[in-house]
Amino acid sequence: MTQINLLEINNIFEVLKESVEELDVRAYVIGGYVRDYFLQRPSSDIDIVCIGSGIQLSEVFASKVNSVRTAHFRHFGTAMVRCNFEGVEYQVEFVGARKESYNKNSRKPIVEIGTLEEDQSRRDFTINALTISLNADNFGELIDPFNGIRDLNEGIIRTPLDPDITYSDDPLRMMRAVRFATQLGFSIENSSMEAISRNVDRISIVSKERIVDELNKIILAPRPSTGFLMLDETGLLRYILPEMLKLKGIDNINGKAHKDVFYHTLKVLDNVAEKSDNLWLRWAAILHDIAKPDTKRFDDVNGWSFHGHEVVGARKVAQIFPRLKMPTNEKMKYVQKMVSLHLRPQVLSSEFVTDSAVRRLIFDAGEDIDDLMLLCNADITSANEQKIKMYKEHFNLVEQKIKELEKKDFVRTWQPPIKGEHIMRTFGLEPCKDVGVIKNAVKDAILDGQCDNSFEAAFQYMLDIAKTRGLEPVSFEVLNEYRYNKEKNNENLHTTDSLQ
Repeated sequence: MTQINLLEINNIFEVLKESVEELDVRAYVIGGYVRDYFLQRPSSDIDIVCIGSGIQLSEVFASKVNSVRTAHFRHFGTAMVRCNFEGVEYQVEFVGARKESYNKNSRKPIVEIGTLEEDQSRRDFTINALTISLNADNFGELIDPFNGIRDLNEGIIRTPLDPDITYSDDPLRMMRAVRFATQLGFSIENSSMEAISRNVDRISIVSKERIVDELNKIILAPRPSTGFLMLDETGLLRYILPEMLKLKGIDNINGKAHKDVFYHTLKVLDNVAEKSDNLWLRWAAILHDIAKPDTKRFDDVNGWSFHGHEVVGARKVAQIFPRLKMPTNEKMKYVQKMVSLHLRPQVLSSEFVTDSAVRRLIFDAGEDIDDLMLLCNADITSANEQKIKMYKEHFNLVEQKIKELEKKDFVRTWQPPIKGEHIMRTFGLEPCKDVGVIKNAVKDAILDGQCDNSFEAAFQYMLDIAKTRGLEPVSFEVLNEYRYNKEKNNENLHTTDSLQ
């Protein structure tokens, strides 16, 4: 019998014990907190299972601690208490012991009051069924009917009951199996892997939001490629991100072959994960080459090419994110930007690095230039160490040029002095294609050093470009306003950050 001294861990367990005694019920710490205790991973989320009313036990406990915020979910028989105990923020969830049965077309169980043994058997994995008693007669006793400690020690993900039943009842557990294995560096035991493959089509009854929540946890693991390989092996990947499967394989014509983009992508993902915990940058790593199958071409002279895959890939991001019920706000736009720009630093590193080309890159990437460079560096993969060394040496030249220009020109936060509203007012235009063309032409001219970065010089360049498009000014009000403000304030209000 294993005995745990809970009071050596934290005095919050003394309060829990007192609450159990006061209500005269049986209760236990169960699940993730117990698992993480044995893995020596810090945790402040504590799950309590009660043989009786979990809600009543939560109310007794809440009355004994400070800084309490309590939420009751009476329909589910659960309660959540958030409290500050001895300087630590805890989230303590209380639930009555229960047993479950499932309808084949839903992962929502029919719940009935149950025993501790029945509650443990409904848990997803043996390592999450570990229980420690809060009762006075066996306080701190470990209750482990499914040998969860053995599986923790051996690094195995195993279900308490028949895995076919476990995964068919709640198919999200298949994703959770991969997630825990990836996060903890464990393996999924063979019968479980086989059961996932047999029940893989059941994942279709799980909401996209719940699937993506688990997928993101896989992506945020120290070595996310491990999880994607398991998703592929079990067949889950084709239900979640089938676009990735199209990246697999190597074509060889006349002795000319391309790399396996699937395994390259996983290598890039791991490379990014070593340097950054930014979820959306990791998503950019996953999707940076997602359009290569759509753009793959072969010719006898140059071999394989994937022209435009970065542009097509950015468009595919806008298809994948909504399908997976992922955010379509600035997070998706960030991933699109990373995908669309990911070739630019590599192209620069293979050419003579001009100031204007680097300025344009910094301007287009903006505040995300450091993330872009990290992604592009991670994208340098090859079995040939000499090639990697050469690519990285060239890439370092681009990075150095970026640092030099940033220090001198502040391009990252620079905005062109001529804006769309200036163009529309000067030429009497409504929003139209001409406005965008002229605005971009002025911006490009300044970045390329063809036009001085001042309002008056940019305004004149705007007039010259407009004339080639058959446009004549109807007003010089914008220029007069600029000159008036400059004279009044003795400074250029339009160009606080200037390019040298």
